[in-house]
Amino acid sequence: MFKRYQKKTTKPVAVVAPAAVEEPVAPTAPRAEEKKVVAKVKPVAPAAPTKDNAPSREERRAQKLRDLRMDMHTRLLEDLNLGAIEQATEAELRTEIAAICADALQEIGMVLNKQERTELFSEMYDEVTGLGPLEPLLKEEAVNDILINGPYQIFVERDGKLELSGVRFRDDKHLLRVIDKIVSAVGRRVDESNPYVDARLADGSRFNAMVSPIAVDGALVSIRKFKKEKLSIDKLVAFGAFTDEMAAYLHAAVACRLNIIVSGGTGSGKTTTLNALSGFIDDAERIATIEDTAELQLQQTHLARMESRPPNVEGKGAVSQRDCLKNALRMRPDRIIVGETRGDEVIDMLQAMNTGHDGSMTTIHANSARDAVARLENMIAMTGVEMPLRAMRSQIASAVNLIVQVKRLQDGSRRMVSITEVAGMEGEVISLQEIFRYHINGTGKDGKIDGFFTATGLRSLYSERFAQWGFDLPSSIYTVQQAAE
Repeated sequence: MFKRYQKKTTKPVAVVAPAAVEEPVAPTAPRAEEKKVVAKVKPVAPAAPTKDNAPSREERRAQKLRDLRMDMHTRLLEDLNLGAIEQATEAELRTEIAAICADALQEIGMVLNKQERTELFSEMYDEVTGLGPLEPLLKEEAVNDILINGPYQIFVERDGKLELSGVRFRDDKHLLRVIDKIVSAVGRRVDESNPYVDARLADGSRFNAMVSPIAVDGALVSIRKFKKEKLSIDKLVAFGAFTDEMAAYLHAAVACRLNIIVSGGTGSGKTTTLNALSGFIDDAERIATIEDTAELQLQQTHLARMESRPPNVEGKGAVSQRDCLKNALRMRPDRIIVGETRGDEVIDMLQAMNTGHDGSMTTIHANSARDAVARLENMIAMTGVEMPLRAMRSQIASAVNLIVQVKRLQDGSRRMVSITEVAGMEGEVISLQEIFRYHINGTGKDGKIDGFFTATGLRSLYSERFAQWGFDLPSSIYTVQQAAE
C-alpha cells in the first residue's frame, strides 16, 4: 500500500567469485640469526576481561541499540523516496517507516521489546521529518534552552538551571546534517567559509550555530525555544516575578506612554517581560516591531512586524535593525518596539523616543539601571557620532523614562529586581530614582533565594501624568515593606 513512498530501484546482487586455492608452501628453515630472535619472542595472550573494564549487559545492549539506529537511518535514506513523502500524511509515513524498520529487524535477527520498538520507530520518524534527537527536547514544555557542545554533550535548561541531558548525536556528521537541514530551510548555509549562522526554526525558536574551524571540539549550537503560551502580567505575578503593586504601576506607565527599557542579563526574562508589558497597550494603536529574530508575541490588531536579514553568500542583501527602524519611522507608528538594542540603531531609537513616538520600548543587556545608562552611552560612542558627553547624556535623559531591571537569581528563579525612573540631569550626571526593588535576605537550606519586594518610599515623578490619564494610583503602593518574620 505504501510502496509508492519507497525508491523504485533494484539493488544489484553482488556475485562473489570462488576463492583461489593456494598451494601449500613448504616452510623454509630459519637461519641461525633468525632462530635467536624467534626464541626470544613470546606470544602475548589477549588480556582477560576484568570486572573493571568489561562492559555491563546494559552497556552492551545500549551500544547495540545505537548501532541499530545508525543502520536503520542508513536504510531509510536508501529506501524512502524523500521527494514523494512530502505528499504523505503523518499516519502513512509513520506506517511506512515502521514497516521498513520491522523488515530490517527481521533481516538482521534482532529482537526488541514493545517499548524499544516504539522508541525506535518514533526516532526514525523524527530523523526523516524533523531534527532527529532534538525533537523530544523541542516538544518538552519544561525545556527553555538547548545548548549543544559537540555531538555527545547536550545541555538543557529546566526551571532556570542547566543540566546534562541523555540525548546525543551519533557523530559529528549526524550533528552537521541536522544543522544543515535547519539553515537550508531558511535559505542560508554554514561551512568552513561561513562558520556561524543565525536562523529561526519553524516554530519560531531562535537558533545559532558555529562549526569547525571556529568550533574546536565539534559544532556548537544554541536554541532558545519559542514559548507558544504568552505569559501575562497576572501569570508573572502568580509566579512571584513581581507584585500586584508593581504591576499596577507598570500598567499606568505603559498606558501613559512612558518610554521603557527592559534591562537584564542573558536568559533573565527580558523578552518575556517585554511581551507582558505590551499587553497594556491599547488595541487601537499602531505598533511597529523590529527584531533580529522574531520572538515578540504581541496580541494587538494593528501590528507591523519587521525582522533584520544577514548578508547572502556574496555578502550582499543585508538589512540591519537600523534600516528597519528608519523605515518604521515612515510608517506612522504610534509606538516602536525594538526587540533588542545593541548597535548603531540606538541613535534612531533614542531619536524616535524624542520625536513623538512616546511609549516606545526595547531591551538591553545590562546588570543594573545605572549600567543600562552607561551601555547606551557606549553604544552611541561606538557609532562614531561626534557628540559631547553632556549632550549625549541629555539625549538619553530626555528619551528614556523608565528602566525595568530583571535578573535570573542563583536558584534559577527570575525576578524583576528594580523599577527605576530617569529623573533628568544633575550637572553632568543622569539622575535616577528607584521606585521598587527586590531585597534578598539570603539563601535557604533548600537552595532557594529568600527575599521580598518593597517600594523605596519615593513617590513617582509621573504621578501627575498618571492621574491625567485616569490612573490615580494609591499612595500605599509606595509604602516601604518590611521583611517577613
